[in-house]
Amino acid sequence: MQYWLMKSEPDAFAIDDLEKMPQQTEHWDGVRNYQARNMMRDQMKLGDQIFFYHSNCDEPGIVGIATICREAYPDFTAFDPEHKYFDPKSNPDKPSWMMVDVRFVRKLSRTITLKELKNHPALCQLTLLRKGNRLSIMPISQDEWDYIMGLE
Repeated sequence: MQYWLMKSEPDAFAIDDLEKMPQQTEHWDGVRNYQARNMMRDQMKLGDQIFFYHSNCDEPGIVGIATICREAYPDFTAFDPEHKYFDPKSNPDKPSWMMVDVRFVRKLSRTITLKELKNHPALCQLTLLRKGNRLSIMPISQDEWDYIMGLE
């Protein structure tokens, strides 16, 4: 099993939104970064665990846990000219963009804030904390996962 951190802006799609979805499951669409796309396409597997992270908000941080419940498949929003994630260069026969389905597991008992994460030397290698990192999807080592779970 692998571990991931996936960012979402809570005003666009929050952990509460995932919890309310049918079967508490939703596709993770709109990823338009090749590195993040490659991680979804090549590395994410059924059962992988996810930290659900609220970004671009008053208090960014880890708010919940989800799991990969469907491996990568073409992001159909790229083919829809009416959709905000439409990409005219993406072709259904050779799609540029992929998505996975995620399922809600639980909310954390509290938000583990970005500020708090930065104050733990044990997390100094955490991709999220690297300067200039703006990826919406990033791997988390098992040691980092276990450490962060211990903060809850």
